Amino acid sequence: MSQRNTDVTAQASYQALLDTEACKVREVLDRVGGKWSIQILVDATRGPVRFTELERGIEGISRRMLTLTLRNLERDGLITRTVYPTVPPKVEYTATEMARELYDSLVTLTTWAERHRLRIAAARDAYDKEHAAART
Repeated sequence: MSQRNTDVTAQASYQALLDTEACKVREVLDRVGGKWSIQILVDATRGPVRFTELERGIEGISRRMLTLTLRNLERDGLITRTVYPTVPPKVEYTATEMARELYDSLVTLTTWAERHRLRIAAARDAYDKEHAAART
């Protein structure tokens, strides 16, 4: 095999590795940046929280979506689920150390979003008006 072909093969293998790693990072970011995940993680970082507290505190989330999101966050090691042997069973969710480390970034992100939400809304309106005029 010529040196040139070896370089192309090595470069393709390296790019495939980068693509795989980027995909894994994207997966993690999708999970922690999901519509419901941020609120659940913030609540669980403040202390143990029960399912019904989360359900009442997160506007618009369905029981099924809350269950799926909690299950995925538990699977990813971001929350722990503790079941107490009572009747009815008491279940609490708590942020793990990994989620607590993420908390500061989430607070920074949500603070930034709150600070800029009106400017973003104005930019969207201006964009939509400009592009609507171009379509007519």
